[in-house]
Formats: sequence, C-alpha cells, structure tokens
Amino acid sequence: MDKKDLEVPYEVPHPFYGERHDRHMTTFDLSDQAQRFSAENAKDGLATNRTNLNQNDLEKYQQFAEEKLGFRFKNPNLIVTALTHRSYVNEHKFSAVEHNERLEYLGDAVLELVTSDFLYHNFYMPEGVMTAVRAALVRTESIGDAGVALGYEPLVRLSRGEKKSTGRSRYAILADCFEAVIGAIYLDRGYDDASAFIHKHILTKINEVIDGELWRDTKSLLQELSQHIYGVLPTYHTVEVSGPDHDRTFGVAVILGNKQYGKGYGHSKQDAQIEAAKLAIKRLKRENLYFPAKFIPLKQK
Repeated sequence: MDKKDLEVPYEVPHPFYGERHDRHMTTFDLSDQAQRFSAENAKDGLATNRTNLNQNDLEKYQQFAEEKLGFRFKNPNLIVTALTHRSYVNEHKFSAVEHNERLEYLGDAVLELVTSDFLYHNFYMPEGVMTAVRAALVRTESIGDAGVALGYEPLVRLSRGEKKSTGRSRYAILADCFEAVIGAIYLDRGYDDASAFIHKHILTKINEVIDGELWRDTKSLLQELSQHIYGVLPTYHTVEVSGPDHDRTFGVAVILGNKQYGKGYGHSKQDAQIEAAKLAIKRLKRENLYFPAKFIPLKQK
C-alpha cells in the first residue's frame, strides 16, 4: 500500500461534502493503524460524487430549507443526504453514494449536548431526573412528530419497500432524518444554528414534558398511584386483537381495584398497555385522585 493511501482522509477535499473543514482536523498524529483504518473505510465514499439529482431536484431541497429552516444550504448535498435512507442507497447503488446514518450519528450527539446544556442551565434537577427528562424530550415519537411538523417526509428518499412503512417504523425513519438534519445544519452553518433549530422544534416541549410528567415511566407512575389509592397493583387485560398477522393491533384494558380506567391500542401489547396507562392517569386527574410525584423538577435556578 502506497504511503499516500494511508493519509488521513480529511486532508483532501471530500468530493461529496466539498472543501475540508480545518476546525475538525486532529491536533495529534494518528497511528499507522488508525490512518489505515480511516483510509480503508473512507475509500468508497471518496471515490465518486454522485447524488443522482439534477439541479431542479436539488432546488426542491433548497426551497424546503429556505421555507422551513430559514436559510439555503451552502452545500445542498448535505440536506439531500440527511433525507436519504440506507434502503434507497441499496436500491440505487449506481446512482446514490451516501445515506444519512453518519449525519444521524453527528446530529444525535449535537441534540443530546444542546438538550443537556438547556436542562442544566434552566432547571435544578438531580442527575437521574435530568436524564429522564432529556430522554422524554428526544424520544423517537417526539422527534418523529417534529419531522412531521416540518413536512420533509415527501423529500425522504426511501426504497420501494420502505415507502410502505407505517406506524412506529415510519416514525423511526422520520426521527432518524430529523437527527440527520441537525447534523447537516451543524456542518453547514455551525453549532449556534443547530442549537436554535433544536430549541425551536424540541425544547419548546419542555412544559408539556414536565407538567404531564412524561419524563416518568407511565406504567411505573400508574403503579405508584394505584397502590396509593387502592392498595393494589394495576392489572392489564388484552381485550381486542385485530388486523392481519403482519400488522396486528392490540386493545388492552387497565383495571385499578375493580374498575376499568382506560383502554389503549397499539401494534404491540406493550404499546397498548402504555396507552391504557396514560388514559388511566388522565382519568385519575379528572377525578382528583391524582397526586403529584414526590420530586417534580419545577424549581428553576
């Protein structure tokens, strides 16, 4: 292997992302093994620059960015990649090079940092509660909802098979794209713009998460309430099963004492139980039987 094949890939312009970013260069020498690992894993990505999109198609992504994000990307390939699923690349191997998983990896890290920083500087909470609140803010359903609100679903590039995804699978894809969009914004415009995007679309849900105690495990909370009110554990009963084998819907009722307090539906029994528990907690609140958790983190610094 020639010595130049062992060079760190970021020392040359990446044909997909354009010019290198010096601020991301290492300030120490990589070992020969690390350089070899980097070169071998980057070789395919460095070989070509194919997005299989013409200028008109790229413009659709730029229009989305301008209308929904408030700016145009300096490098539109970033937003295209952010909305490209692995299945699309597998189905278009000769015309598409990169899917969004690397951007998702980066965006996930930025999302966690921004959310952690926000909670630390705005609320006085124990570490365990901060972790639970952060998890509630960035759960798949939450960022999937943010993706739906942004309206990028028609631009997501999927294989023919993945386009048929519904329910949780669809939300998972939209959530992954949301994190990848964060990664794209971070690379194209920097940390401050990525942070502003997260504050606008995720952190504005903080009151909903805290007031509704969404940071607490729903079934655990209901168990605590049931023991306090009735002295017994809640019980869950599957009362309905519908749909074909590959797309079942379950209906589960939750019983407190000898009363049914809620009936939830989901594509798994666990999901249905969680929905039933949520309904039961809402009913307890209406009946003034609900008591707040022992440590609701509402005290701000």
